[in-house]
Amino acid sequence: MKKKRIVIIGSSNTDMVIKTNRLPAPGETVIGGSFFLNAGGKGANQAVAASRLGGNILFIAKVGNDIFGEQAIDFLKKEKLNTSFILKDKKSPSGIALINVDDKGENCIAVASGANASLLPSDIKKFRSQIETAALLLMQLETPVETILYAAAAAAKKNVVTILNPAPACVLPNELYQYISIITPNETEATLLTGINVHNDETARQACIALNKKGVATVIITMGAKGALVYHNNTFFRVSAPKVKAIDTTAAGDVFNAALTVALSEDKPMKEAVQLACHAAAVSVTRLGAQSSAPYRKEVKM
Repeated sequence: MKKKRIVIIGSSNTDMVIKTNRLPAPGETVIGGSFFLNAGGKGANQAVAASRLGGNILFIAKVGNDIFGEQAIDFLKKEKLNTSFILKDKKSPSGIALINVDDKGENCIAVASGANASLLPSDIKKFRSQIETAALLLMQLETPVETILYAAAAAAKKNVVTILNPAPACVLPNELYQYISIITPNETEATLLTGINVHNDETARQACIALNKKGVATVIITMGAKGALVYHNNTFFRVSAPKVKAIDTTAAGDVFNAALTVALSEDKPMKEAVQLACHAAAVSVTRLGAQSSAPYRKEVKM
């Protein structure tokens, strides 16, 4: 049976990672780290993870006309992804992320968006037919919000299931919520989006209701090692995450969203889809890197 197609719109970055014993405080230099150069960007991370998990993926992005852009495209080709929908910007450089990771797996990240910031609605318009004929659309917020809004509106008109991973956190236009089928904030993002200080199950439930009232049918709040709280079909349920030793949490949210989307493309029930997402994310945090940490389907044990 032909797999349902997933369109992913998002960023492609080169990640420059330094792993140290602890994260530096403001104004402080920490010596003794290890350096890694990895392919990253939330959109590309999700595309690679979804492909490794068995999804039928079409990835739309923009890179610079430079060595980092070429390397990003080469890596995606090695992951058996179609790169025909990746545009090149002749004016802006490719996106770069500077990442510090400590020995507990926590990170802090600074991003220079580069060409990602010039992925505009006029670019997406060229690929509108691919969006309208997809089964699911997955997006994040490392590309302009007006681009996300355009794609979500186009998808909604054709009843395409649209999943928004609202990261990095920012205030969203109210109009966007009506086009989103599923939203997947973490606790910090849910706090920013709702004004509710999300720090436990009760406050997470309140945030779910607030986002549902904005127009989103299904709300999934990811809570790291505690798993996820889900509001779906007017019902709450919790999904726990397996216990693992985390060494790098950089792309855990991206892997979660990729796995969720792939499972839904296979018509898995929502609870089973979230369980797969939690287990896939748990595998990813036991490895260094962004795209390199994404597991293959056979590695995700449930």
